[in-house]
Amino acid sequence: MEILRLDHIEKHFGDVRAIQDLTLTVTAHSVFGFIGKNGAGKTTTMKMIMGFLPPSSGEIYVCGEKVNYGDTKTNRHIGYLPDVPEFYGYMFPEQYLELCGEIAGQKPTQIKKKVTQLLKLVGLKGVRRKIEGFSRGMKQRLGIAQALLNQPKLLICDEPTSALDPIGRKEILEILSKVSEQTTILFSTHILSDVERICDRIGILDQGKLIVQGNLAEIRSTYRQDTILIELADQNCPASFAAKLRSLPFVSEVVMKENTITIHLTDITKKAGKILELLAREQIPVIKYEVLEPSLENVFLEMIK
Repeated sequence: MEILRLDHIEKHFGDVRAIQDLTLTVTAHSVFGFIGKNGAGKTTTMKMIMGFLPPSSGEIYVCGEKVNYGDTKTNRHIGYLPDVPEFYGYMFPEQYLELCGEIAGQKPTQIKKKVTQLLKLVGLKGVRRKIEGFSRGMKQRLGIAQALLNQPKLLICDEPTSALDPIGRKEILEILSKVSEQTTILFSTHILSDVERICDRIGILDQGKLIVQGNLAEIRSTYRQDTILIELADQNCPASFAAKLRSLPFVSEVVMKENTITIHLTDITKKAGKILELLAREQIPVIKYEVLEPSLENVFLEMIK
């Protein structure tokens, strides 16, 4: 089932085509990583999904209903976590969530139950501290709880980990992984390691164009660049050995740095043995020989060249 569909979306700001012929789908119970450099058009797209910004052309559907600019009834299906959520700092987290529930027109008994569940989910249950004293990570947790108050079918997260330290990022990603059991997530980011940790489908946006979308594992396999990392016992690798590596027809690139050599090749399953044969023939002492897993970073850099 499609939770979100964008059909041939264009967005122009004067002569600038910020979004160009963007078509994508997000299916139910998936975690979709919306990837792109800063300025690629991710936030602009999210504003159009929520009806806050009109597309220049094309149509957007959330849960089968068309999104209309200024008429945000489709937002009843959506929870939204901005990159920098804002709160009433003088309130306690429980008070704030209860206020949000009242504004949304929920019943008092229903609000109490939901607030208790959500604070437990995001690790803020029992926290008796005003929001103004929260760390950035705690505010992101509270933002997730707020976004889930209306039990959305689609949770949109705009760069939720961009300003967090490694521990804070890990905690937020763990929470989002739990949340994905209940709802569909559109996860916008330029931090590729975060995408690899929680997303099952991705779309790569570059200069307003969607250049690839689909299953993460399949995309990584299709666009993989096979890589071997060799750590040498001697920092002074013979220039003749590097030259012989570069001359091999299946080697696309050789990068040498101190006592390590990174080799990119076209077919690791059939050709890796040739590298080992060359090492033995040249009597190059090796500390480590490692075949690197294809990374999303390699795919991303290859796609946006």
